[in-house]
Amino acid sequence: MSRRRGRRWWIAGAAVAVLLTAAVVVTAIAFPSVAATTCPGCYGLERLRPGVYAEPGLPQDRRRQVSEVVEQANKRVRDFFGGRKSSPDLLVCLSDDCYRRIGGGRERGIAVLNRAVMLSPRGVDPVIASHEMTHVELHARLNGAEVPQWFDEGLAVLVSDDPRYLAPTGDRCLLDSRQPLPVTLEEWLRAASADPQMYAKAACQVSRWVGTNGGKEAVRTLVERLSAGQPFPDLLHPPAAAAG
Repeated sequence: MSRRRGRRWWIAGAAVAVLLTAAVVVTAIAFPSVAATTCPGCYGLERLRPGVYAEPGLPQDRRRQVSEVVEQANKRVRDFFGGRKSSPDLLVCLSDDCYRRIGGGRERGIAVLNRAVMLSPRGVDPVIASHEMTHVELHARLNGAEVPQWFDEGLAVLVSDDPRYLAPTGDRCLLDSRQPLPVTLEEWLRAASADPQMYAKAACQVSRWVGTNGGKEAVRTLVERLSAGQPFPDLLHPPAAAAG
């Protein structure tokens, strides 16, 4: 009897192991970026420093470039938020082959599951790195609360100080818009794909609100209130265009 019971446990354990292995394989095939951020070494990346991974064999000047970009991006996020609550792993590729291998596409960089950041060869830059780090930091502070996608993206543009979408001084709007901006991620991806200046429109709304409500501290206060369960305030929704 005990021998039969032991055999049943062995079979059950083997079945669970097979299922777990299958799940890992499916994840690696279907979602390589998730798998790569979980195990960078499994995708051929080496650790340059704690939390920073890059393709192996980089010359010293390229390794130094990666470290400098990470330092500058961290500083932008830390200075804006008054500290850090997130510590995302960074996976940095300086070749297209590397970025494809870890599941990247045509984007310059991307935040993965709000826990890691992947940078393509075109994204090894403090602007792109801090943009993606801002997404991770914001969601770490929100504790599960949600914000409209236009605010998420506009804030990332503001924190990263992206000159493509912001004027250098004064009213930083390069492109004002009185149209409602995308609220969900799906809506944002669709709209931004059709109109690359969607980032400038979102940055305009966020930068003006920040400028008239007390600066960086207003954002920190807003995030604290949202994380405590308060709804996203109507005053932040961009006004709709007037009819006629």
